[in-house]
Amino acid sequence: MKKFLLSIAIFSLFSFKSFSHIDHYANLNYLEYELFRNNKSIGYHKYDFKREGENLSVISEVSFKITKLGVNLYNYFAKSDENYEKGVFKSYSSKTKQNKKNRYVNIKTDANNLIIDGSSYKGKADKDFIVGTWWNHEIIKAKSQISGISGRIIEQTVTFIGKEEVKIGDKIYKTLHFNFRSSDDSLPDSKKLNTDIWYEENTYLWVKAAFDKTGYWEYRLKTFK
Repeated sequence: MKKFLLSIAIFSLFSFKSFSHIDHYANLNYLEYELFRNNKSIGYHKYDFKREGENLSVISEVSFKITKLGVNLYNYFAKSDENYEKGVFKSYSSKTKQNKKNRYVNIKTDANNLIIDGSSYKGKADKDFIVGTWWNHEIIKAKSQISGISGRIIEQTVTFIGKEEVKIGDKIYKTLHFNFRSSDDSLPDSKKLNTDIWYEENTYLWVKAAFDKTGYWEYRLKTFK
């Protein structure tokens, strides 16, 4: 019961302090995460926040490779552009290369919907759905997230796990720990979402992500300014 009541309090806190989707990042210019697989550093994920008046573009780049005995087994590179006007989502586009496979998604808005053109899904979606790029803590309140790689819509159940201290390097962050899980149990395991995310308690800064899929993966905050 205590955990349930604490979850309600945390969600209320997010609701009242979030004046728009991106106000909590008003002074942020750059984010960089180091990506680990089975505790071995394999790549990076970078975000550049570019502002022009009340408009914001978030340029993201992800790159990693998996090697064994000096041989490249898997290469991944993605770049995306996420745009907001006066704090409201307007568009998103990305291109991803997974070894020799190309994937993409383009998302725009009309008066009532998101319009998705992706390699896995084409069609309309609710405007309250959020692209699953994790930096935006508003994702904890969304019924569904949209794959930033292919446009696939992922219905989600979000559970507040608790307050935790997370140590990265020499720094300790006081965080709020959430689990994101696919609501549809009929999905194959390869399509199911099951990711843990940690946001800093006072700033909502994304600190860490972790999931287990063909190895244990972690995104750890490296630099922000």
